Amino acid sequence: MSANPPVSAGELLKFKPFLFFLLSRSLSRFSSQIAAVAIGWQIYDLTGSAFALGMVGLVQFLPTALLVFVAGHAADRFERKRVVQLCQLAEAATALYLAASTYLGAIGEVQIFVATFALGIAGAFESPTTAALLPLVAPQGSLQRATAVASGAGQVATITGPALGGFAYAVAPHFAYAVMVLFWILGMILTGFIQPGPQATPKDAADDDIFAGVRFIRANPAILGTISLDLFAVLFGGVTALLPIYARDVLQAGPLGLGILRAAPAVGALLMTMVLARHAISRHVGIRMFQAVIVFGAATVVFALSQWMWLSVLALAVLGAADTISVVIRFSLVQLATPDEMRGRVGAVNFLFINASNQLGQFESGLTAALFGAMPAAVLGGIGTIAVALLWMKLFPSLRRVERLE
Repeated sequence: MSANPPVSAGELLKFKPFLFFLLSRSLSRFSSQIAAVAIGWQIYDLTGSAFALGMVGLVQFLPTALLVFVAGHAADRFERKRVVQLCQLAEAATALYLAASTYLGAIGEVQIFVATFALGIAGAFESPTTAALLPLVAPQGSLQRATAVASGAGQVATITGPALGGFAYAVAPHFAYAVMVLFWILGMILTGFIQPGPQATPKDAADDDIFAGVRFIRANPAILGTISLDLFAVLFGGVTALLPIYARDVLQAGPLGLGILRAAPAVGALLMTMVLARHAISRHVGIRMFQAVIVFGAATVVFALSQWMWLSVLALAVLGAADTISVVIRFSLVQLATPDEMRGRVGAVNFLFINASNQLGQFESGLTAALFGAMPAAVLGGIGTIAVALLWMKLFPSLRRVERLE
């Protein structure tokens, strides 16, 4: 890692270890977004079952829950870029299987679920390892800016990846999977060019324990507060699951409106990452994170009560921007406060919390909407998010007092 002062966003992109990391990570994100569209469409086309469609998400999430500690241990025990390469190779092989089976007309529901489970296993190892690799490829003092740039690239994939996947699937179903193979192979090659800084290794048997990351999080209130804040904030504020109801029944916007609503948070997030890439948050970062979560909750309430399409889109864009501030601060804080030899295991627990909050948040939103209606459910979710942020400020004063990153 460089010993130079913090670099600008433009200079960061000229730093080869980070550039190769960013390109590799972006290609993996694009492939994942294409997979979400292609697999979802194909399974529904084959079965016509909404339950089967929902099972895709569950099948992909299960490996994360089952392998979280093993994956984190692997990220700390072995060379991280090699772990990422193996994951990308496994993902490419799985996509190749889907492409060949689809082309030959031999694809079925069971094969898709097996392939989805395989992709979930690779993702369970790749995500915490990639997160632990970022501090080793960012110039010293520039982790926050590097996180913002990487997050922005991820938002570009979130916005454009589904469209690319839909276009490729429209050309031919197997073509979408072929594009995934190409992207993951290119990503694997680019990962090989990464020259990260030195990776620390566990010092003794206690540090090498697969549960050391859990103990470390429990012993550090700031990290525990950061990870749990995201879990409960997203759990209550998961309004995304209700967007189809709002598009059809509240805003009368139709399928096109639903697409716009789904894109709005990612657009807001992308714009905010551009701001953070140029102007890093240098003071009161703990308070800024709490403020961002409160804004997230307030924007959720505004969206819940809105009867106008323009206001709903604006509220979702603000929601995405606020979430990005929280994500950048949270990721930087956790990475900087964690010893390098534990970053994989701590990152794996963080990844599990993020996945659980997204999945459970969608379930919570759907359940409360079924009980009380979509609008009351969304309002309660936004208010719950604000309440969690205020409560966490009291429960974790050390997190609130964090002044600077880097």
